[in-house]
Formats: sequence, C-alpha cells, structure tokens
Amino acid sequence: MSEKSKNKKDEEKVSENSSDTLPDTEIIDEAVNDKVLDEESLQDQFVRLQADFANFRNRTQRERLELYQRANQDLFLEILPVLDHFELGLETAKAQNTDEAVIKGFSLVLEQFKVVLDQFKVQSIKAVGEKFDPHLHEALTHLPSDDYDEGICMNEVRKGYLMGDKLIRASQVVVASGPTEKGEKVDG
Repeated sequence: MSEKSKNKKDEEKVSENSSDTLPDTEIIDEAVNDKVLDEESLQDQFVRLQADFANFRNRTQRERLELYQRANQDLFLEILPVLDHFELGLETAKAQNTDEAVIKGFSLVLEQFKVVLDQFKVQSIKAVGEKFDPHLHEALTHLPSDDYDEGICMNEVRKGYLMGDKLIRASQVVVASGPTEKGEKVDG
C-alpha cells in the first residue's frame, strides 16, 4: 500500500471518529448551563458560609462578654458583704469616738472601694424615702410610720447594688404601712 493511500485511510478514520465524538450544540449548551449553575451554587454556598461564620463570630463574642460580666457579678456578690461590714465598722468607729487618724484611714480605703465599684459600673440603690419597687427592693417587714406614706421604704437594712442596668443584689428594706393608730385621722 502506498503512503498516500495509508494517510487517506487514516484521515477517513479520524473524520469518522471525530464526527461520532463531536457533541452537537444542544449538548454544549447544556454543559455550559450546568457549569454556570454549578458556579452560582458554589457562590451561594460561599455567601452562606460567610454569613454562618459571621454569626458564629458574633455569638462567640457575645457569649464571651456575658461570661466576663457574669464572672464580675459573681466576684462583686462575694465582695459586697465585706464592703457592708467595712461600712458598719467605720460607723461604729465614729460612734465610739475612735482616733481621727484611724477613721480617716478607714474612710480612704472605703473611697478606694467605691472608685473600683464605679469603674465596673456598680452603683448602690437609693432606698430610703423611695417608693417600694419589688424589682429593686426586698421587703423584710411593714411597719406603721407617721413620717413616711404607705408603700415608701423607711429603713434600709442592707444596701442593694446594680451593675449597669442589671440588679446584682436587692436592697433589704422596711416598708411603711401608713400612719400609726393614734396619728390616724378620724372621719366624722
């Protein structure tokens, strides 16, 4: 067989094979559409993954902040009774006419305590003379009073504290129940 006829036969085989293997335009369009859909699907998945990660990061930061605040709150709940006793000791020292230098030293330490509380936004709740609020006050008893109207806190047994807007310890108070019997007005 001549070289020309051999090449011709090879070309016929290639053209036969290529006509069988060449896809028609419909198949090409479908493949292109599938590739576009795959890219859109991947883009959509990527956007969702980014949103999930942002939500995770925000939730983690919020939980960390809550944990930090809770730890501070627990610490202050342990320290507040010490502060109460320190204030009582200072009042007793003043009542017993203790040396002025001792009272001044205790007062300075108490002021430092209050500065630390202010740094952490821990503030005492004003109770005496205020209307009883069950969200801020814990009523220990009701007593008649000529000085205070009914429902007004007339004595504070233990100070209450807020940390920011959150109650960390309610004030224990004595609430006025109205005037005493002899101070009541008689209708007539």
